[in-house]
Amino acid sequence: MPTPHRMLAAVVAVCWGLNFIAIDASLDHFPPFFLAALRFAVIAVPTVLLVPRPAVATRWLVGYGLGFGTFQFLFLYWGMTAGMPTGLASLVLQASAPFTVLLGTVLLRTPLTSRAAGGVGLACAGLATVGWQRAAGPADLVPFLLVLAGGLAWAFGNLCTAQARPPNPWHLALWMSVVPPVPLLALALTVEGPARIGSALTTWEAGTTLPAVVGLAYTALVATVLGSGLWSWLMARHPASAVAPFSMLVPVVGMSSAWLLLGERVAPGEFAGAVAVVSGVLIATAHRRPREDSRVAGHPSSRQAWRSESLPPVCSRARR
Repeated sequence: MPTPHRMLAAVVAVCWGLNFIAIDASLDHFPPFFLAALRFAVIAVPTVLLVPRPAVATRWLVGYGLGFGTFQFLFLYWGMTAGMPTGLASLVLQASAPFTVLLGTVLLRTPLTSRAAGGVGLACAGLATVGWQRAAGPADLVPFLLVLAGGLAWAFGNLCTAQARPPNPWHLALWMSVVPPVPLLALALTVEGPARIGSALTTWEAGTTLPAVVGLAYTALVATVLGSGLWSWLMARHPASAVAPFSMLVPVVGMSSAWLLLGERVAPGEFAGAVAVVSGVLIATAHRRPREDSRVAGHPSSRQAWRSESLPPVCSRARR
């Protein structure tokens, strides 16, 4: 991946890391399944009315919506409600990266270099170190497994995105939001009940209301529209094994923000694990320009071709 693309992936990691703070604020007011449905419904309605459907196969659009949208956030919100700390949730969910690499290698025959394998292994060791520091006993097992299942769902969504290869990734990211609301709302009505949902929608005087609404707006607009749009753009242009490891930067942002804003403590072992995660991502995604590219790098047309390829469509139009 060229450096501008790696920087975009890092921006996504920051957006998604702060997203866990927003989710925590929203879960203080809304029940989890209804919150997940609401997150996508506020995007789905204007998307159907205003955004052209992406020119991708229906199976990849639905698969992306079910994996990345429906099941990832169903299990994540459920796990956080069941007791998973915010910072630890941001860590465990990033199991999606090794899941994506493994599933991509097995199902799509995506080649995996020794450098990428070593970097992912180091990052996974860092994740395991932080998880071992934070998970104290059997009572943490169920929330841990729920969030881990969310990471697996995210990995399947990554593969669907890579297979879809949309000409306009933002359209795919927006239309993905059309899939989750109906199944999530049906689940919320069945499990949480109309009374609980109605209370969350009408009890606006509670002190948790404003942070919950702001958190919902952040998850919908920043994390989903901006973050997922950039992520889809990157997944459409690079192998899943090259993009997915950047998601391992999310717990670094998530745990740091949880420490600063929520008072969650970071032990020395957790800090060491975070360093291992960052190092592993840098190793796994290090870009090495082929020799033949370097020989023609001085040619103006080569520089222009690389520049136009290295920017998303929106940025390219802006420069023109």
